[in-house]
Amino acid sequence: MSLLRSFLAFALIAFAVAPHTALADANSEPISVKVNMARILKINAPAATVIIGNPGVADVTIQDPQTLILTGKSYGETNLIILDSRGSAIADTMVSVVEPLSADGLTMYQGQARNTLNCQPICQPTVMLGDDATFATSTSGSSATITGMAK
Repeated sequence: MSLLRSFLAFALIAFAVAPHTALADANSEPISVKVNMARILKINAPAATVIIGNPGVADVTIQDPQTLILTGKSYGETNLIILDSRGSAIADTMVSVVEPLSADGLTMYQGQARNTLNCQPICQPTVMLGDDATFATSTSGSSATITGMAK
């Protein structure tokens, strides 16, 4: 009986000190986040350092040692590496930033110019990555004017 207890104690200690990976490794499905949106990632071990391969595609911040906030910045894929305080890898996974699929959105093409509208409850212009530069500038300017009037 004492041999069984010793084995269980050893197994418990080994499990407690082994790094726990909450995120998938680089060979599995990527973590998906929508462009211009954020997603909460919970991890099993405290993170000390987070690294994004291409910060133009996604950004990640440490909210607390076991909560990360992943933000999609541009369409594409990059990798995410999470290290503990000793520099050991907690996770190494791919991140895929995708277009938000919304029944409320409308994409309008005029030749090669693309404009995006959000139609909830009525259609209003909204800026999405890939929209026509003139449309995006005009929409952003209108938004800044309205924000300035609210102050």
